[in-house]
Amino acid sequence: MRMRLAPIMILPLVLAGCSAQTEPPGEASMNVKTLTGEAPVIIAHRGASGERPEHTLAAYQLGIEQGADYIEPDLVLTKDGVLVARHENEIGETTDVADRPEFAARRTSKIIDGQEYSGWFTEDFTLAELKTLRARERLPELRAANMQYDGRFEVPTFEEVLQLLSAHADKSGKRIGVYPETKHPSHFKALGLSHGGQLLKLLKKYGYEGKDDPVFIQSFEVGNLQALNKQTEIRLVQLVGGEGGPPDLADRSFASMLTADGLKEIATYADGIGPPKDLVISRNAIGQLNTATGLVDAAHKIGLTVHPWTFRRENHFLPTDFKSGIDPRESGDLAGEVRAFIAAGVDGLFSDNPREAVSAAKR
Repeated sequence: MRMRLAPIMILPLVLAGCSAQTEPPGEASMNVKTLTGEAPVIIAHRGASGERPEHTLAAYQLGIEQGADYIEPDLVLTKDGVLVARHENEIGETTDVADRPEFAARRTSKIIDGQEYSGWFTEDFTLAELKTLRARERLPELRAANMQYDGRFEVPTFEEVLQLLSAHADKSGKRIGVYPETKHPSHFKALGLSHGGQLLKLLKKYGYEGKDDPVFIQSFEVGNLQALNKQTEIRLVQLVGGEGGPPDLADRSFASMLTADGLKEIATYADGIGPPKDLVISRNAIGQLNTATGLVDAAHKIGLTVHPWTFRRENHFLPTDFKSGIDPRESGDLAGEVRAFIAAGVDGLFSDNPREAVSAAKR
């Protein structure tokens, strides 16, 4: 999911009769209200990215150690068609490519999903070239401690991520789920590069191929998920944003997709939705958690699970009533926020800090 440091503007949900008041923070009932009645799952967002540079094997390993049920790799492609884990195909922020004189001429500008980006892009590098780069912290202004790991870790392939999960299962007997996101599939398809076939082939190779396996595939695009729905039994999740619309459908808004009719349409090809957390519980004028929007109830009514994003412990990302002081870098009450959303009935959630999220969910 693309993250911006500016506050998210929340579009109103057109869900008549579905609004519900949340219980006061700290007093939320922990009765499980998920669609299946099972405990909500905790998804390590880009690994334990609050403590290690995101989308590295070290971040995924730490997420596993901290008790996450799933780890989430965002997937883009190299010039030679290999799936690799990066938040975006532009890698200037998350690797040391800008410091590599041998790649200076690769810097360029591109239009992706209707927006212009400048930098270095994975589709302009072979896997061998990408492997010479090293990951770095994407949010150094908030996570200075993570900068000590800059330069230590490679950009992993998706297969290496699956091998990590397989090795953990062999060693511990516990199977951890995987929750890949196809990033900009239409952009890559136009370049002659495709997520789908390789993604499903690798998942099958490592035992993730059915609706009962611990795997979800997510995307902000609609056509990508509709195509996958015809090819696999793996559960699919339609990501939605607080503004704009799916990149492959210029005439569709995310707000329209969250109406009763829009959710019914999503249910024809997907098993769940992944909204920003503020579309699940709104905030009041001073940024405190306010009321449930009714989205969870509306989605559950037609059989869709709800996995909101993203839960982070830094004050910068927390509701006002869960902050600890005024320093945006300091840790606030992430556990309290997580418990409020569990009380609202979410089926799982994405967190940069799996340890805290898992602890809150267990309580």
